[in-house]
Order: sequence, then structure tokens, then C-alpha cells
Amino acid sequence: MACRATSAPPQLPERLGPGPRQRARSPGAQERHLLSSVPAAQTLARVIRPCYGPHGRQKLLVTARGTTVFTGYAAAILRALELEHPAARLLREAAHTQAESSGDGAAFVVLLAEALLQQAEHLLRAGLPRSQLRQAYAAATAETLALLPSLSVRSLGPLEDPFWALYSVMNTHTASQMEYLTKLVAHACWATKELDGSFRRERVGVCTLRGGRLEDSCLLPGLALCANPCGQVITVLTGARVALFVCAFGPASPNAPATARLSGPDDLTKFRKGNEQLREKQVAQLVAACINVVVVLGDIDENTLTQADKYGIMVIQARSRADMVYLSEVLGTPLMPYLLPPLKPGKCQRVYLQELGEGLTVVFEWECSGTPALTLVLRGATAEGLKGAEQAVYHGIDAYFQLCQDPRLLPGAGATEMALAKILSEKGSKLEGPNGPAFLAFAQALQSLPETLAENAGLVVSEVMAEMSGAHQAGNFLVGVGAEGIINVADEEVWDTLAAKAQGLRVVADVALQLVSVDEIVVAKKSPMSQQDLNPVPKKARERPSPREEINSLNN
Repeated sequence: MACRATSAPPQLPERLGPGPRQRARSPGAQERHLLSSVPAAQTLARVIRPCYGPHGRQKLLVTARGTTVFTGYAAAILRALELEHPAARLLREAAHTQAESSGDGAAFVVLLAEALLQQAEHLLRAGLPRSQLRQAYAAATAETLALLPSLSVRSLGPLEDPFWALYSVMNTHTASQMEYLTKLVAHACWATKELDGSFRRERVGVCTLRGGRLEDSCLLPGLALCANPCGQVITVLTGARVALFVCAFGPASPNAPATARLSGPDDLTKFRKGNEQLREKQVAQLVAACINVVVVLGDIDENTLTQADKYGIMVIQARSRADMVYLSEVLGTPLMPYLLPPLKPGKCQRVYLQELGEGLTVVFEWECSGTPALTLVLRGATAEGLKGAEQAVYHGIDAYFQLCQDPRLLPGAGATEMALAKILSEKGSKLEGPNGPAFLAFAQALQSLPETLAENAGLVVSEVMAEMSGAHQAGNFLVGVGAEGIINVADEEVWDTLAAKAQGLRVVADVALQLVSVDEIVVAKKSPMSQQDLNPVPKKARERPSPREEINSLNN
């Protein structure tokens, strides 16, 4: 028994002891959560937990609109969920913040925040006041962030091929042919790197094209879009001047709420001539502004297209508004709601059509710095498979951007979390006051992440955690969770970026401290204006007939 007491740290309630004002609770009261955000966090974590890590599973979600989402990406799952609990919404917002700033880490934020909230509830039940809990959690977060750089054992060199660093980051996604995709991303990022060593994510574009296999994906120069050239002009070799329109390419939409009142054949002839003159005038305005490439998000009028072909204007019909917005940002020209030439048209060197198997892409190519240099065209049989590959590619691009700013890498596969938990446990067992239990709680929350990795890999969690704990206690903090058991992350080349891990810990600490301070969640539901507000007569009085109605009924 003495050996057991020395090997395992004392439990949190035993360290704190009951508070002076703690009262005995009934069994029903003990089951009540002291933190109202814990059930929502547990439910959200229960959905995200099976998708965490390289061995995570996929989700097949049907949204409220009836669309189907097939993904294992935590940010996409959170985006598809219809959440009503305010704590769950706050946690989702924190996860989206992490995904937008670092490219990934949404699952890390949700799972670690849920574990911290559970540990916080244990501390509250043991009698620790909320104010002291917040201070102790803040101290544990500061200590964790201070320890993080000391665990970095590898850095990406300025002239080093980034494949090995990006592969371990992108391999957390479940898309197939990840090695081939990583090679494409590494080549694109390396080729578009600036001379001063900086990297702009806008320099690498991503285009998804249905058809073929993922192995058919390739790199194209410039910016490639999945769009349809509509006219006879399919190439502008030099001096392309681009206009973007989010309206119909013609006089007016056929569905416009207008009616032409014609009283005879002469009026019909005048109406047709007026339309023709209007088309000629609109195209002539584009020609006068030296516009030779038009991208349209709307219907294409055949007669207007004939006029554009006459003057050598290339007309392209875009497929999505997102492509139009991206083109507007890259070209520096506005989206025009009417068929008028912009004051500042977009400029590029050339625009041409590129055939990839049975698909078509339109390529905008530049010869100046600061513009997209390469586009990774992804091929695939299904739209959901292309989404998964696209998310993995964007994750790799964001990781390379972070490595250009901070090249340090941390041991992956849960090794960093386990090493932090060991250090925090040793310090927490020596500290007095609320900081000691808070450090132990933080350590237990961090240990839940490698436990999830082992569970998703189909391993015996207790055995894997015992082996990992023994290795870390012996000083080997490069031991993580693999597909068949514990691994040496340095030998297996499994790494995490230091910048993303530090940002994730800050986000988790921020949302956890906010939710710990919440005492009660009060939801004021919107209700339609009651009839009583419109009519001051009470409901019972309205149901009862008036004296005049009673008299009339008796007379009848």
C-alpha cells in the first residue's frame, strides 16, 4: 500500500479536502453538474473524438438542409452541426479560430477543452473557488507555454526539402495517396518561396476537378479555375485585361420582372432593334476599355456572346461565387453587378484553356511577383473525396507558412502532450495551494489526447499508456502512439509545428477560462407577439361571448 501511495499522485479531492462551506449533498445533487457547459462540451467531444489523429474515422452527416457531408475533418463537422447550446457554440467558435489561423487543430481544441472542463468540475466539487481555479488554470497555461519550446528537437532548414515535415502534418487526414499529394504541395511551396525566405499562401492555388483519380493530380502554372469558355475565343496570349461580372452577360435576365407593351409589328421591330443596339453598346464599352477577357457568374446571352466573339473577347462562365471572389482579390478588380467596364480592370500575362482528361480548366498566368505562381489541380471521382484532399492540401500549405515563420517542430503522435503532462505532474505534486491541483488537472487533461489516439488506432489504451508513461518517466520524451503500439517519433518522422501547437493551447486556455467563470446559462427564447399585446381583453373574456352576442343568440 505504501508503494502504491508513492507511485501515484494523490487524487484531486484528497489534495484539496472539503471546503469550509461545503455541505453534504444528496445523491441526486451529486450528479448535477457544477459547470453548466460540461454536458455540451462532452456531447461535442463525443462527436469529434473518433476523428482525431491519423487513424480517425469519417462522419457521414446529413444537415438540416438535406445536404450530405462525408468528412473526417473536425472543422467541417463542426460547421455542419446545428448547435443550440451557447457553450457548444462558443467552443465551436474557438475551434474555427484555431483552424483558420493554423490550418488545423480544431479537434485538438475541442477535446482538450472538454477534458479541462471536466477536471475543473472535479476541482469545484473538491471545494476550490472559481476565482482561485481561474488563477490556477492561468498559471498552468503559462507554465505549459513556457515548457513547449524546450521540447522542440527538430527544425526545418532554409534550404531543406519540406516534404518530411509536411507529410507528418498532412498524414493526419484520411485521404488516399497522401505521399503523392505531399510531394505536390512541397514542390509548389518550395517553388513559390520568395527570395528573402518568406512565403505567401496566395501564391499556391487549389482547384478541384471531377473525373480521373487522385494520382492524376498535377501542378499548373498560374491560377487555374474550373470554368467553361463559352465563345469561340479560348485563348488570349498577351496582355490580358480581365473584367468580372456577377450578372447576366446580356441586356437583361429573361426572368426580369418587365413586360414590353407592343401594339403592332412596328413596335416589335423597334424592340428587337433596341435590344441589338443595347448589346452592341455594351460590348463596345468593353472594347473601348480594352477588355479582352470577361468572367461571368450568370447567364450568357447568345447574341451578346456573338458580339464578343466578333471583337475577340474571351467569355468565361464561372461555377461558383468563391472563385469570383478569389479572382477579384488576386486581380485587384471589383465584381461588377452591371455589364459596365470596371475603372480598374485586372491584368495578367495570358489566359488559355487547359484540358485535363475529360475536364477543362482556364489558366490565368502572370510573369510578375506577388501573384499566384502555381495551382494544384486535384482530380477525383467524388466531390466528397475531393473535399478531403483539398482540406489536406490547404493544411499542408498553412503548415509550410508557419514553418517559414517559425521552423521549429515538436514530437507528434501524442509525445508532446505526454511529456508536458509528466513535467506538470511533477511540479504540481510539489506545489502548495490551488496551483498544485490545477497543474495535476492540466496534466490529466493532456494525457487524454494520447489516450484518444490509442483508442482510435484500435489499441488497448491501458497498456499503451502504461508503456508510454514508463518511457517518459525514464526520460525518453520522443515516444508516441503508432498504428501498432508505441513508436519513436524521431524514427517515424512524426512531427507537429510548434506555432500551431502553441496557438492551440492559447485558444483552449482562453475558452476554458471563459466557460469556467459561467455560473448559469439563461436562454431567452424568441416568441411571437402574443395576441394579448394586440388586444388588451383577457383570453377568458375573449372566449366568452359579449352580452350583445348573447342577446342576439337568444332572439334568434
